[in-house]
Order: sequence, then C-alpha cells, then structure tokens
Amino acid sequence: MATAAHKTNWFAIWVSVAVVAIIALLIGLVVWMNNAATAPAARPDSDGINQETGGIAVGTGSNQVDLYFDFYCPHCQEFEVAYGPTIEEELEAGSITLNLHPVALSGLNAASGTDFSKRSANALYCVADDEPTAAFPFYTAVFATNPTGAGLTDEELVSMAEDAGSTGAADCIADRTWDDLVAEQTQNIPTDPTTGSAGTPTLVINDEYISLTGDPAADISARLQ
Repeated sequence: MATAAHKTNWFAIWVSVAVVAIIALLIGLVVWMNNAATAPAARPDSDGINQETGGIAVGTGSNQVDLYFDFYCPHCQEFEVAYGPTIEEELEAGSITLNLHPVALSGLNAASGTDFSKRSANALYCVADDEPTAAFPFYTAVFATNPTGAGLTDEELVSMAEDAGSTGAADCIADRTWDDLVAEQTQNIPTDPTTGSAGTPTLVINDEYISLTGDPAADISARLQ
C-alpha cells in the first residue's frame, strides 16, 4: 500500500512564527508603556531642585519642611498669610530647609479659564531652574497678589520673576516647560492619615504630616528639632 509523502506545512509554521512575534511585540509594548507611566518626569538640572522628590529647596537647615500648595487655592493663600512669617523666621534662623512643591489642583477644573494654577506652578520651576535664589522671593510675590479670576498673565509672571532676580525664565514660562513635573507633583500630594484624602495646603515636617491648627508656632516652630 502506498503511503503519502510527508510534507512540511510551511504555511502553519509561518503563521506560528508570526503569532509568536506579535505576542513578543505586544509584551514589549506593555513593558515600555508601564515603564513610561512610572518613570519620573524630567526635573530642572539645578542645585535648587531635589532630583528625587522634585521639591524646590530653600535654605539649608537640618529640619525638612515640605509644603504642597496651589497658587490659585484660597486656602493656600490664607496659609501663606498665617504661616508665611513663621516660615520666613525659621529660614532666616537657618533651622529649616523649605521644600516647595507647586501643584495644580485648581487647574484640573480650569476654574480660572486660563490654566493659572499650572502656569504659575510651572513658572516657579522656571525661576528655580534659572536662578535658585529667586525662587522664594518669587513664591512670596505671587502669593502677595492673592490671585483670583483669571490670575496673572505670563507677562506678569515674567515681570515678577525678573523682580525676584530671575532674568532668564521668560521662554520657559511661555513654553510651559515643566508642566509634566507639575502634573506629577499634583499626583504625589501626601494623604492625610486621618482621612485618606489629599489636598492643599499640605505641610510635612521631618516626614510627619501636620494637621494644621491655625497656630504657626505650634504647628511649625514647636516641632523642629
């Protein structure tokens, strides 16, 4: 009895190879997307920026004070009025390093119609990158305007940056260079351990979340080592 000659099914082989290649490609794409999603946003290459946390460092004191804020946030403006003088006193005394974390919570709902929360946060990073010593004067100057409505224009932010000592931040402010970093900082606001919620202003001293009482001496000065 005659037997059929064995024939290699090349079509099936090539289909199998193609399927394996597609699966490998999809796995590689998923890995790349996961890595891209978890990779930290770029930071300004400046001595005034903490490359790990993205905080803008002011002062060199041993106590670490981290402040998360939104320039457009009314509660942050109230915080600056009540707590700002104490923070400045501690900076002048050399007891703290103030780590500023500008975020854009208000900008998430475009409350101002001009994306001011994100623009102003980006502007602070631009100033800190251009001239680190100008970051804190710029920060206090913006809050001093108590921005409402449309907030400040880019031109006004540039003018305030120059007054603070940063003369090379204009292009960075216009180009929104650090928007991704601002978005990352907004997602990284520490949560209140009692409520599990996150918002602004948030104050952390030496890794301890501070529940604000309205008493700057008790909330800040009394907690310093």
